[in-house]
Amino acid sequence: MLIKPTAEPFSAPARPDLTDGRKIGVLVSHGFTGSPASMRPWAESLAEQGYAVELPLLPGHGTRWQELNKVGWNDWYATLTASFDKLRAENDAVAVCGLSLGGALVLRLAADRPDEVAGVVVVNPALNTSRIDVKALPVLRFLVGSFPGIANDIKKPGMDEHGYTKTPLKAAYSMMWHGWKPLRRDLAKITSPILVFKSAEDHVVDETSLAIIKKSVSSREFTERSLPESYHVATLDNDAETIFTESAKFIARVTALGG
Repeated sequence: MLIKPTAEPFSAPARPDLTDGRKIGVLVSHGFTGSPASMRPWAESLAEQGYAVELPLLPGHGTRWQELNKVGWNDWYATLTASFDKLRAENDAVAVCGLSLGGALVLRLAADRPDEVAGVVVVNPALNTSRIDVKALPVLRFLVGSFPGIANDIKKPGMDEHGYTKTPLKAAYSMMWHGWKPLRRDLAKITSPILVFKSAEDHVVDETSLAIIKKSVSSREFTERSLPESYHVATLDNDAETIFTESAKFIARVTALGG
């Protein structure tokens, strides 16, 4: 299946001359039904700071929504893990960043490999929902291919994350049952410093996800920043520069020797 040009992954090598002589890697993950287009400005901003950056395309994304129903959580996590391993092999320290589903995936990495994740940055992370219709997904996924899409919840005019116009239900079931449920049980394993960006108005992810994360992780450092002028895809919205600037400072600090 042909990958759309807007969905191409992004990769950049470390520039230790900009990071005090050390090689620092950053893994960046896009969200469910989205594409690397939603994260590319952030990834490029981090690369300009001298960080090695890997922004992979999650399987089933960037093509047609039907392709997403053929894969699931384990496929997305395997792709992220491969990118993380590459960064770990080539750099002195690695931080992880994610939007929405991408936030859940990097939190899973932090839970599984707490000694290897130097820091976690998440934007409107998704690992729970209060929607009642979700309870029907175990059966509904066999009867209905998709629900209406969730892409482009962006306040800033003219922005496009190049996501799907439909939400594939088999993939949604895998995300919620195979990914979110085990992750919620394992959040206490996370000890890495965490920086969370939360939009004041989000039409995709409700308040329950952040509440669960805050009460469950074991991280001694947990910082929350509000994004007053952004909707769900805040990485392309009015507060994007705040995300770029503050995340770069956070990553510099948590990856520093003795940080």
